[in-house]
Order: sequence, then C-alpha cells, then structure tokens
Amino acid sequence: MQIIPINQNQINKYNFSFRKTDKTNGQNILEKTPKKDSFEITIGYINDLHGQTNNMMRILSGMKGDLIVSGGDNYIGDEKNRAVHDATVKFLNLIGLRGTALGNHEMDTKQGDLKTSAEKMNGSIFALNLEQTPLEEQTTEEIEKFNKTDLKEFIKKSDIIEINGEKIGLLGTTPVDLSNRATHPDYHRDCKAFDLNKTTELVQKEVDNLRSRGVNKIVMLSHLGIERDKEVAKNTEGIDVIIGGHTHELLEGIKEGENLLYSKNGEPVVITEAGKDGKHFGNLNLKFDKDGVITKAQNNLADTSLYHRNLVHQYIFNQILGKPEIVGEIEEALPPAKSLLEENPHANFMCDAMREEMDADIAVWNNAATRNFFKKGIIDSSDIKEIAPFADNISVAEVSEKTIVDAFRKATEISYSSIGNKPGLLAVSGLNYTVSPTKKTLVEMNFVDKNGVEHPIDINNPREDKKYKVVADSFIMSWGADYDVLSPKDKCTEYPFTKADLTCEYIKHMNKPVVVNQVGRIKYSD
Repeated sequence: MQIIPINQNQINKYNFSFRKTDKTNGQNILEKTPKKDSFEITIGYINDLHGQTNNMMRILSGMKGDLIVSGGDNYIGDEKNRAVHDATVKFLNLIGLRGTALGNHEMDTKQGDLKTSAEKMNGSIFALNLEQTPLEEQTTEEIEKFNKTDLKEFIKKSDIIEINGEKIGLLGTTPVDLSNRATHPDYHRDCKAFDLNKTTELVQKEVDNLRSRGVNKIVMLSHLGIERDKEVAKNTEGIDVIIGGHTHELLEGIKEGENLLYSKNGEPVVITEAGKDGKHFGNLNLKFDKDGVITKAQNNLADTSLYHRNLVHQYIFNQILGKPEIVGEIEEALPPAKSLLEENPHANFMCDAMREEMDADIAVWNNAATRNFFKKGIIDSSDIKEIAPFADNISVAEVSEKTIVDAFRKATEISYSSIGNKPGLLAVSGLNYTVSPTKKTLVEMNFVDKNGVEHPIDINNPREDKKYKVVADSFIMSWGADYDVLSPKDKCTEYPFTKADLTCEYIKHMNKPVVVNQVGRIKYSD
C-alpha cells in the first residue's frame, strides 16, 4: 500500500488509496476509504525528559490522551539527585503513564535503586532486547557491592492493556549502544543490549506473540533513536506506532519517509519523537480499521513553555524538591546554543558564577550538561537547577597549563568527530580559545585575567610548571566526563554545593537585573 502526497501547499498531507481527504485547517492527516468498524485513540507521549521538573509541571497542564506513554530517559541520569528521581516518578504517576522504554539514563543508577523507582511507578518499563547474566552466575561480592537485582522482575518485554474496550499491545526497546552510554559501567557489567539485527528479530517475535493473543494494534516504546526506529519499522510487520527517543529529534506532523514508513507487508507505521528536556510533548490521534490498520493519523506537538505550572502540582513538587527561592531577575538573555559545537552563553554565565564565587582563575563546564536556559523575568533556584540539574559538587584544584591544553584539544577532536558531536566544546570563564572545524582541532588559546587582559598560551609547548586555580564540578574535574581528567580527586578540594548553588549566590550578589550575553570565548577558524 502506498501513500501519495497531495496538495503540496498544505503541510504533510497524505492520501491512502482512492479519495482525497477534506481540508482540516492545515492539520496533518492520513486517510483511506474507511470501513464500518473502526477504533479511535489519542496517544499522549513524551521522551527524554531528563528530570526537568519545571517542564513536567507544565506538561501536566496540557497533556491529554487515552494512552500516555514515554520513549524513555525520563530520569535525570544522576544517581545523587534522589529528589529529582522521586519527583519524576510522581510526575509519571500523575500523568497516568502506562508504559515507558528503558532509556540509558534510567540505567545511570544501581539496579536496586532502579527497582525501587520502578516499584513506585504505576506504569511499566519495557526492554525486550536487554539481557542480564543470571544472578546465580554472579559473585556475592559483585551483587552486594553494586546492589544487583533481577531486572526481569520489573522490566517487561511486552504487555496487553485495554483502552476503550480494545486490546492494545505495548512492547519496548532499550538503546543498542546502552553499554557505551553508561555513566557507571561497573553497575551494569552483567547487562548487554542486543545489536540492531537481533533487536529487530526479537521485536518481530514479540509482535507475533501479541498477535497470536488477538492483538492487532501494537505500540512500540523505543529508545533506539530515529534511524534505528526506521529500520525496525521497515523490517518488521505488525507494529503500528513507534514512540521514539534517544536522538532528541523534534518530529512535527507526519512526513512520508521521515516519520511515516511502511512495514514489510506494506502497512503504515507512524514514528514520533518530541525533542528533549520536556520542551515539547505530543498527542497522536489515530483511527484504525477493524483489521487494526491505521486509516487516519494526526501528530500534534505542543510547546511546553506555553503552559503554566498548576499551583496544586507546584505544591506537590515542592514537597519533594523543596520550595524554590527567588534569587533575582533576568533582564535579557541570548538564545541558547542549538548544538554542542556552538558557544553557549548560558553555560558561560554559570562558569562566570563559579569563577567569581570561588575566586578562581579559570572555570570550566560541560556544555552537554546544560539542560535548560535563562529566560527573561524573575528567576528562582528551581529554574537554575533546571539549567544545571546534576548534583555534582564543586571541585577546585591547581591545574597545569599543559593539562588544560590537552583537555581542550581532546574535547575539540572528539566533539567534531563523534555522532551527535558529543561530549561538546567546553564552556569557559577566564579563557578564550579558537578551534578549526575543518581540521577538528584546537588552534589557539588565551588566559584572560580578572582585569580582562589576555595572556597567550603556547598550545604547541604548554608549560607543566605553570599552574592555574581551576574550578569545575567533580564530574568534569576528576571523573573526566568523556574529557581528560583535569585533576585526580585526591589533589582537589571538593565543596558540599553545586554550580547551581553558586549561580544562585552569584545572581544575588550582583543585586541587579542580569544580562546573559557571555559570548566570544570560542572562536572558529578555517
């Protein structure tokens, strides 16, 4: 069966078989000649929330659907931030989540902690392509040290639920690159995710199982990423919808070849993905014929910022996270970076806060950890924690010029060469540097003292005897976070507060409306 685009002046309209659809005010719609028996459903979906609690509260004000599901990465990916985990579980229950894919950030905690969260959830976690070494084959020491548990007790392959009198099959997948995304690899050395070929085979097996039990409407919750989702859609039959995640795509409407594909037997498969950090959420309206084939589909994305936080929900979240403190006002702010290779003024501003409050020479931050941005208006501590949500303590060390240059050189080379440009160019205060996008390398670097005077650094012969007082979070400083380690943990002074805490203090100490426009620290040269 083929869908042929009609009227290219209207957005994303497609026609099944013979008759054209009526105009629907520019909405995205698929249709074929309907049969008498049909079933309609609205699927509300989210993915890659990354623990953004303020956006969760806004989503609660706008999300609707007969079936609420997630493409995974609901959690922040920071095991130390227990309160955010608890708030995320509360949100998933309040929204009526029935199922979620197992994202890589769900695996950033020990297995026992993941089980505790799962037991508090009303919905189910799915990952049919995850294999775990049986506990009886593991040592008691490993099990106790890393709080291991039997994952199959709470992670499902599939399930059948009933919506408006109809059976709906749910199944789910975890990323095939799960082991490469683990923040703490030791926690899950007993686990592996199968490759795409094996995953596709397992998906088909589970779909066949659901169909043998009388289910002809099947939704796959996936954290594979968009390109892998497409491969699964084309190389299986029986899946109707893939609620995706992992690659942070913003799939608006329905576009043939992008998020409308055809299964092995020619039936339509609709794929969704709503970006990241809860900035958008989706409603997918579907109509099925009596054989369980989609005859009509409409995919709507909502901008979360257009919805207000409900006072009741704010109260509930405050009970978990604590009441936020108003710290100041943002007079204006530049737009955030769109990629990890762009300079991010919001990350630079937080570097300024760290440098100033800790009286350091240089401040460094992982741009990829910048999960939100400053907005014009009154700002409180919860807004700032949304920008820097990870509970990594501040760390200060004396770091050599050579170590700094080596770290920035590696960051540049990896970021320009990797998929998704991860881990990204480093945000800084007290430095500026130039990179060559074509050569994928560091070209020049200058130390900028507190009077604004630049001091060139010879990046070809950086000094080991020249030391700078550097402030970063402990993850960047001593863990490396995909970069070179700046200083071993035993050579650092670690403080019991975070960059978000320092930024709150910095804004309060400024005692005036803040302008976030800190750019010019990364330059680009061919």
